[in-house]
Amino acid sequence: MNRLAFGNTSLLFLISALLCLALADIAITTLNPWGELLRLVRGILRPDLLSVEAWSVVWTVAFAVIGVSIGATAGLLLAIAFPHFAAVRASALGLRSIHELFWALLLIQVFGLGPMTGVLAIALPYAGIFAKVFAEIIEEADLSAEKVLPTGTSAAAAFAFARLPVVAERFKTYTLYRLECGLRSTLVLGFVGLPTVGFHLEGYFKQGKYSEAAALLATFYVLIGTRRLWARPATVPFLLIASLLLLPEATGGGSVIANLVRFVTHDIVPAPLRGADLGSLATWSTFAGWLHTIVAKQILPGTWNTVVLAQIALVGMGLLALALFPLVSRQFMGTLGQPAGRLLLVIVRSTPEYMLAYVLLQLLGPSMLPAIIALALHNGAIVGYLMGRHADALDYRPDAPKGLNLYAYDTTPRLYGQFLAYNLYRWEIIVRESAIFGILGVATLGYHVDAAISELRFDVAVVLILATVGLCALIDILSRRLRRALRISTLATRLADAPATHEV
Repeated sequence: MNRLAFGNTSLLFLISALLCLALADIAITTLNPWGELLRLVRGILRPDLLSVEAWSVVWTVAFAVIGVSIGATAGLLLAIAFPHFAAVRASALGLRSIHELFWALLLIQVFGLGPMTGVLAIALPYAGIFAKVFAEIIEEADLSAEKVLPTGTSAAAAFAFARLPVVAERFKTYTLYRLECGLRSTLVLGFVGLPTVGFHLEGYFKQGKYSEAAALLATFYVLIGTRRLWARPATVPFLLIASLLLLPEATGGGSVIANLVRFVTHDIVPAPLRGADLGSLATWSTFAGWLHTIVAKQILPGTWNTVVLAQIALVGMGLLALALFPLVSRQFMGTLGQPAGRLLLVIVRSTPEYMLAYVLLQLLGPSMLPAIIALALHNGAIVGYLMGRHADALDYRPDAPKGLNLYAYDTTPRLYGQFLAYNLYRWEIIVRESAIFGILGVATLGYHVDAAISELRFDVAVVLILATVGLCALIDILSRRLRRALRISTLATRLADAPATHEV
């Protein structure tokens, strides 16, 4: 029954992606994409290591360390109340549904191009992510220790002495993984002007300085690849102190209090309601017309393009994951081939989707195609890496088949249920990422958000961002219902239990 349901679900998503592909703008508009690709490859092969701006690397680490630390702390507090209060769950959803770039674009209006913008742009969405994940970890924890506590033990004491010791290791593992994600997010914040690695990368790619860009990317990959060496539980306090001391100075922005008051009481208030008589029917009629225009001309077309882009990328991700996971499995690649496959997937998954799309945009021109390829590659590498690690943890019979037969008839069927679950989990994330590609010119919701902020129409931008949150919430609900309907949590083979899941 489950296999039939898995097949029908997969077929449904495949058909939807094909329909979306027929409607999507995937034209290659550059005159000579192969020539530009050749220049890029030449630059990659000859990185200019002396051009690396060291302080941008330091600030990338500093923003990530502080932002993730604040996000994890706030997320833990929210996670404790997460199962009991709908308002907490809704707040966490709202926080994590707004991409770091959107947060940064809004926060710049209050704090300017300073450290507070960079830190909060990471901390706010990560607080929502940590709240959800920590709550799930707490919910799944072994409760046997609580049963032996004395009668009358307070909820706080029960959590501190019975649950926290059980979940502490998983909290630590997930937080260190999120630090890696924070580094990728911080890199992307450079595209809105913050002094991280991404700021210099954007300049190099715009100028066609691929050797300099390659050196900076190589430095970033080394930073990600050595994360386990410099980001350990014992070193985190020192990293946090050093990051606080090394943060860059703020650039412009004026008085934070004055900016915040203006932003909250004027900028994000819908234009028809500013200084208007709220008791007048005419005021609300004008507001309704204003809102209808936004919905009809921006939200509906932006949502449609976001969904079209996301559906194609989601299925592309799944197909790539199924194709790539043998590369990181010793069972398929052997002892010598596995490290090369792992290195390839680690590099791809360590490159932010936004960065990949930006590079592909220079090669292929403005369309949905660069964003689709970037999302499929990045997320496919993540899921493929996880599946490959799990494939090596499976128990195989001594007479198990080899090669294609092992892949098609033994390994993939045993992993497929949880593979599908992880695709459904990534669905919300891909929709969230699809929305922000509008900043690169794709006509998703992010395109209209970026245009509104550029025109200082923050009231319109907030409405569009709320539409993004609503879309992500809808996808999250559909995803959870599909996972429950498929009864994936009852399967014996679970990707969530794969070795080194914190690397995903």
